[in-house]
Amino acid sequence: MKRRPGQLFFLATQGCKVNQYESQAIREAWLDEGLMETHDPALADIVLVNSCAVTERAVLDLAKLVRGFAAVSPRPRIIVAGCAVEADRERILALDAVDEVVSQQGKADLGHAATQAGPFPSLRISDYNRARAVIKVQDGCSHGCTYCIIPSTRGRSVSRDPLDVVVETERLLDVGIRELSLCGINLRHYGRDLSPRIDFWDLLAAVDRALAPQWAGRARLRIGSLEPADLHDKALETLAGCRLMSPHLHLSLQSGSPEVLRRMGRGHYGPEQIFGFLEGLRRVWPVFGLGADLIAGFPGEAEEHVRQTMDVVERLPLSYAHVFPYSERPGTPAAAFPGSVPAHVRRERAKALRHLVAGKRAAFLRGLLALPHMDVVPEEGGTGMNEFYVECLLEGAAPLTVRELLRVAPVGVAAAGLVVRPFAGTGDAS
Repeated sequence: MKRRPGQLFFLATQGCKVNQYESQAIREAWLDEGLMETHDPALADIVLVNSCAVTERAVLDLAKLVRGFAAVSPRPRIIVAGCAVEADRERILALDAVDEVVSQQGKADLGHAATQAGPFPSLRISDYNRARAVIKVQDGCSHGCTYCIIPSTRGRSVSRDPLDVVVETERLLDVGIRELSLCGINLRHYGRDLSPRIDFWDLLAAVDRALAPQWAGRARLRIGSLEPADLHDKALETLAGCRLMSPHLHLSLQSGSPEVLRRMGRGHYGPEQIFGFLEGLRRVWPVFGLGADLIAGFPGEAEEHVRQTMDVVERLPLSYAHVFPYSERPGTPAAAFPGSVPAHVRRERAKALRHLVAGKRAAFLRGLLALPHMDVVPEEGGTGMNEFYVECLLEGAAPLTVRELLRVAPVGVAAAGLVVRPFAGTGDAS
C-alpha cells in the first residue's frame, strides 16, 4: 500500500486488547511517516480496519462497518487487516468496498521495523492514545479450543523477549502512562519458545524487579486474561512479591461444568483449582477485583451443566463477568458438534448468569465503600479506573492531568460504578 506524507488516515479497531496494541503501533508508524490521523472517517484518505474474527458476529459487524466507510464522499481507500482476513479472506475480498487486505503477519509491515530478531511480530509502541496502555507480550495460540478460530488466524504461540518487554514498559512510564496491562492471546503459553524456557510469571517478576524500585506507588501493572490452569503456587508467590501489580485478575473460565470444559477442549483445569488459589490470594490481597469470561449454551450443555456453572459463579468472589451466548464459528470443531442448544435458550442462560453476576458486583461495590482510599487513573469525561478494575465517577474534581494516579475516597455507588472524591491537593498516589 502506498502512503504519502500529508494523507489523512482513520483507524478502526475491532476485538481484543492485542488488536488495540497493534493499532497503536501502526498509528505511531504512520504519524512518523508524515501522515495525519483524523477521528472523522468522512475526512480520511485511508481507512484501516484492524479486524476480529473470534465470532461470526464480528465478521458481520466488519462488513457493516466497511459499507459505512464506503458511503462517504469522497470515498477513502479501505484496507482490512488482521484476523478476519485470515479466517474469511475470500468473503472479505468479496466486499465491493474493500480495496486491499493485509494478513495478520502483514500487519508488522504496516508498523515500525523490528527492534529484535526472532519470530515475534515486529511491532512496538512509544506512547498510547488512551490513559491506560496495553503491552503485547505474546501472540498466537498452540492449544486449540474447539470453539475458537484464533489458532488458525494468528498461528502458533510466540513470545516476546523479556528485556524488550521491560524496555517498552519503561518507555511508556517515562512518557506519563501510569497503568499498563501485559497482554497476549494465551499467556499460559508465554516463554515456551524462548531459550532458556520461562513462563509468564517469570516475565511478570522480571518487569516488577526492574521497574518497581522507581515506580512502585506511582504506577501499576495489570495482566490480561489468565487460564485457571495458570493459578498455582508459583503464581501466588509471584503476585505476593510484585510491588507494581494491581489487585485484580481476569479468568478465561468459560464454564463451571467439567464435562462442558472437556468438550470445549479445556479439560486441563477445574473449578476446585480456582477456589484453592483464591483462598491463598486473599492472604496476599485482602481486597481484589475478579472478572471472568463465560459461555452459555455450548453444544451439549444440559440443565445439570448449567446448575454446575451457576454454583461455581455463586461461589466465586466475582466483581464482574463477560457472559456470551455461544455462537457457532464456521471452521471450528464445535460448529459441527451435536446437541445444539436453541438460540433463545442460550440467551436465557446468559441472562441468568448476568443477573447472578450483577448481584455479586453490587455487593463488591458496596464493600469498597469501607475502604479509606483507593487510586484511580483519570480518563476523559470525569471518569477513571481504580486498582480493582472498577469504573469510578470523579465527584467535584478540578480539571485533571489525565495521566496520573489520583488518590480518592469512595463516597457512593452509582449504576455506572463507584462515586469517588479526590483528596484535596493530591497530585499522585505516592
